[in-house]
Amino acid sequence: MYPLLKPILFLLQPETAHRLTLRLFRFLLWLPFGKWLTKKLYGFQDDRLRQDLFGLTFNNPVGLAAGFDKDAKYVNTMSHLGFGFIEIGTVTPKPQIGNPQPRLFRLPKDKALINRMGFNNEGLEATVERLKQARPKGLIIGGNIGKNKTTPNEAAEKDYELCFEALHPYVDYFVVNVSSPNTPGLRDLQDKEPLSKLLHKLQALNREKLQPKPILLKIAPDLTDAQLDDIIDIMSSTGIAGLIATNTTIDRGGLTEKSGRIEQIGNGGLSGQPLKARSTEVIRYLSEKSDAAFPIIAVGGIASAEAAKEKLDAGAVLVQIYTGLIYEGPALVKQINKSLIADV
Repeated sequence: MYPLLKPILFLLQPETAHRLTLRLFRFLLWLPFGKWLTKKLYGFQDDRLRQDLFGLTFNNPVGLAAGFDKDAKYVNTMSHLGFGFIEIGTVTPKPQIGNPQPRLFRLPKDKALINRMGFNNEGLEATVERLKQARPKGLIIGGNIGKNKTTPNEAAEKDYELCFEALHPYVDYFVVNVSSPNTPGLRDLQDKEPLSKLLHKLQALNREKLQPKPILLKIAPDLTDAQLDDIIDIMSSTGIAGLIATNTTIDRGGLTEKSGRIEQIGNGGLSGQPLKARSTEVIRYLSEKSDAAFPIIAVGGIASAEAAKEKLDAGAVLVQIYTGLIYEGPALVKQINKSLIADV
């Protein structure tokens, strides 16, 4: 079904295509045969895929990465594609429109995207109201949290606290996003001192809860080995539950797309196939250097079962997809899960 729609969708602006695809999928699910057909095409369950991590049970290791469903509008819809977990956000305390459009660009020759969305979302209050609705049984939902663009870094801690407190009753785990390249100055929060301070504060709030939730950190692929060593130290000192590696990259090396078009597009984070090798490299470095001291969720360039296995072999325990979904379609989830079972 998706191979027939893809050429038409790729004629549209990426954000328009995104909204249209989700509306079409919702319409399909609304039809009398829609849920049956979706399950037939994309459903796959096997108890051997289940994993217990962070005190949670994941029905399978394939998740939807943050950024696809920023406002928790499509959690129930996307659950029909067989994801083991769905990460919503990035959510900020106040609504923000993000950067001016166009801000999302396809690079078909590279099977990649460049985005400078800028944490566009409807804000914490609207997201919480949606998360209060019933969810599919067994579906794990993560909350990816960030700061508003207008919040200076010295006050950023408060934004993360507000998101943590409001979302705590409604998500199963948290992801602290300080690695997006599209909010000015945000990546400065990855430095050891401010990051340690932020994570210690969130952990202190977490310990006060009757049911603490796992807190994970999402890091950029552009960190040096010395910075990755700092991340390992921070993981040990703060005791947070795990890492997500990696966010998008600002590197433009090795692209097939003409350099003139890349310059014309300008700033933004690059995702998809060009990120695959570096993301795997970061995962392997962290896993080996820390002696697998903490779980790692892999994201970056996963567009096939082979790519998912590469990440798992490098030391990841779960994987997330987004750009691969755009280029390969929703069958990718099933393909990865079936392939993992075949290796058992």
